[in-house]
Amino acid sequence: MTEIIEKFERIVRMSYKHSDARPKSGDGFHPLDKRNIHPEIQQVSKNLFDDGHFTLATFAAFKCIEEKVQETSTLSSTGWDLMMKAFNKKSPEIKLNNLASVSDKDEQEGYKFIFGGTMLGIRNPRAHGSDIRDTPDQCLDYLSLASLLLRRIDRSNEEENC
Repeated sequence: MTEIIEKFERIVRMSYKHSDARPKSGDGFHPLDKRNIHPEIQQVSKNLFDDGHFTLATFAAFKCIEEKVQETSTLSSTGWDLMMKAFNKKSPEIKLNNLASVSDKDEQEGYKFIFGGTMLGIRNPRAHGSDIRDTPDQCLDYLSLASLLLRRIDRSNEEENC
């Protein structure tokens, strides 16, 4: 059975290399470049994506987010717990804004749950042996979301240093 699955995966990878999801010879852009995927996400996910490992590429992107939040916050927890602590609006380790208004606090709280939700709903199922098989389009959507989140952390770091 394992041999059949391995053969099937090789065929899928080979067919992907000739599919419309790959860059066409005339446009010269990789699908990750077309989506403006964050450079840190490209670093961990691009080769996996190119080899047809879309679920692993998605997992790698959200693992990258988790590591970025740990590094930026100096917290050692993981997943949901990390995000709830790092983006807590009362005493955040990562401040997304100056928390001066109700809107600022709402934004902080909203992103806390977006970051936490990606750990529960995207990273965890792929980390714990779930039978998820991302398509190229699903993977690109997840990588776009991961890019948005990393850019939000980048922006908060830039604003903090001004």
